Amino acid sequence: MNAVAGWFRERLPISGDDLRAYTNEPVPYHLKRWWWCLGGTPAYLFVVQIVTGILLAFYYQASPATAYDSVRYITEEAAFGWFLRSLHKWAATLMIAAVVLHQMRVYFTGAYRKPREINWMIGMCLLMCTLMVAFTGYSLVYEQLSYWGATVGANIGESVPVVGPLLRDMMLGGEVYNEHTLSRFFVLHAAVLPTAMVLLIGVHVAIIRLQGVTEFRFEDEPDDGPRTFNFFPDHLLSELTIGLVLMILLAALATVLPATMGPPADPLTTPEVIKPEWFFYVVFRWLKLFSGTAAVLSSGFILFVMFAWPFLDDAIRRRWPRSEASVWIGIFGVFAIVALTVWEAAVAH
Repeated sequence: MNAVAGWFRERLPISGDDLRAYTNEPVPYHLKRWWWCLGGTPAYLFVVQIVTGILLAFYYQASPATAYDSVRYITEEAAFGWFLRSLHKWAATLMIAAVVLHQMRVYFTGAYRKPREINWMIGMCLLMCTLMVAFTGYSLVYEQLSYWGATVGANIGESVPVVGPLLRDMMLGGEVYNEHTLSRFFVLHAAVLPTAMVLLIGVHVAIIRLQGVTEFRFEDEPDDGPRTFNFFPDHLLSELTIGLVLMILLAALATVLPATMGPPADPLTTPEVIKPEWFFYVVFRWLKLFSGTAAVLSSGFILFVMFAWPFLDDAIRRRWPRSEASVWIGIFGVFAIVALTVWEAAVAH
């Protein structure tokens, strides 16, 4: 063993002390509270998604003629296929929840303000990519609801002024759902969007390393107490603990509430009830409240405001220095999202 260790040391001249020095960036003391460590949670779930997605891709066939049967084979016949598919599904659900909660934490603590405006917008891009990954993955099953959900999504895209028909054609590979649509969804789901997310996460983390984490001090902390602690091993152990808890939770959910199969897609029969996954309920309900173009334009405006909020908030704070408008706007937004989601979940149509 000493000879092997010597061989590696000769070619990789990094000692344990050097490694600790490289990784021991001071971490703000408030991160000892686990609920402030939500940034690492979606990253862990993203890794679970990649690993389980690669294993599922060995069996999946992206064609209208074979997609449903390949998913059924994974679910009912392949060894532990049902478990891997269920892990993939629940990791996606928890990842969306974690990204949303992380964005809410950043918003309500003002961690998007100068000089962190760029990282807020990168976080918003990651949220959009996460939702698109979920949408394309849901559509790959080629069930009745996933087929019509993709069709409705394309129709919504078509309502966008000027570029609507182009968006629809890019999504479907034509004017209507056809034999090329599933392969496009699969390429987006398995290659384009994950690659974009890896690049965005890399830039996101690099900016955090350059700027540091926003520091907060709580009332129960002594004024003369420590302001930081070491990343390794203290914070790393916290992240590993969260990862272990998530692993147990994912395994329990996948076992108790496994992914199931719905009826296969039938392009000739429109379901009486078409509902997306729960994380799109708010958008679906919003689109039902207004006409197509008005709903799309208002949704686009809300999305623009979310991206540009650091600059809008800065303008508000310069005009009214003591204003708490951002907090009240955030509270109103959260209540609106919850209300629209519950409303859509409660009604049949």
